[in-house]
Amino acid sequence: MHRRILFLSVGLWIILLPGCVHTRNNNNGTMTYRTLTPEEERVIVNKGTERPFTGEYYQHKEKGTYHCKRCDAPLYRSEDKFDSGCGWPSFDDEIPGAVKRVPDADGYRTEIVCANCGGHLGHVFEGERFTEKNTRHCVNSISMIFKKEDTMQKTDTAIFAGGCFWGVEHHFLNKPGVISTTVGYIGGHKDHPTYEEVCTGKTGHAEAMQVIFDPARVSYQELAILFFEIHDFTQVNGQGPDIGEQYRSEVFYLDENQKKTIEELFSILKDKGYKVATKLTPATKFWEAENYHQEYYSRKGSKPYCHAYRKVF
Repeated sequence: MHRRILFLSVGLWIILLPGCVHTRNNNNGTMTYRTLTPEEERVIVNKGTERPFTGEYYQHKEKGTYHCKRCDAPLYRSEDKFDSGCGWPSFDDEIPGAVKRVPDADGYRTEIVCANCGGHLGHVFEGERFTEKNTRHCVNSISMIFKKEDTMQKTDTAIFAGGCFWGVEHHFLNKPGVISTTVGYIGGHKDHPTYEEVCTGKTGHAEAMQVIFDPARVSYQELAILFFEIHDFTQVNGQGPDIGEQYRSEVFYLDENQKKTIEELFSILKDKGYKVATKLTPATKFWEAENYHQEYYSRKGSKPYCHAYRKVF
């Protein structure tokens, strides 16, 4: 990746007047958005702010999940909500891969948006020591819809590293059952690593992809099989022409069931005569990569040069 030219492009958005359907063209086709009221449009689309202490979810305490008002993607769990006294709903963590951080237009704050549709949520602050996670997502109630625990869509998370994260993500975006993907860094010893730092090979991180999926539609095993079938899992510390520890093949498991699944696939691959170089490691903190890395090939309109599907299992 150190030899690549980065092409930044803006996705095609069609914003219609309130009462019409909002659509966005992306690699998954056209997404349909919920019709927004003028006030919802002011906040979610035009990045406004609702008045403090007035939002529906400011003092809300039911168990469940908070979803994006516009596209219905799950954003926050009730167990991560806390009372900061700021006047807006506060969360100290998000559902992995659900929220993206972008520099605010004011030049000093960090805006948070829905990773699925880009709808404005609010801002994120760190270092205030409200909770042990030392993070506060300050979210507009009007940007969210709450779903009680018994009506929630069940989701799960997987993390795979298999060379350049652009190519790995490309092959997962259209997989049925995949809700969202985020590329980033994991497995290193430095907090908040940058792309340039990871590329030096001195931080210990791997370029990786975090995927949120619906286990009712696709299993972890199916995703793991896809992972092995889109990259060379026999290559050590590299993938094709991309050479370095950051391009290693590695699965970061989040529970014992995931670990067992990968171990079973290792056994099958070895029985087939493959010399598996993929590492199996407990997941640590996943650091989201810079915005221009997200869905890179979809925005560029091209295909990966070192990731191609071939049937293995």
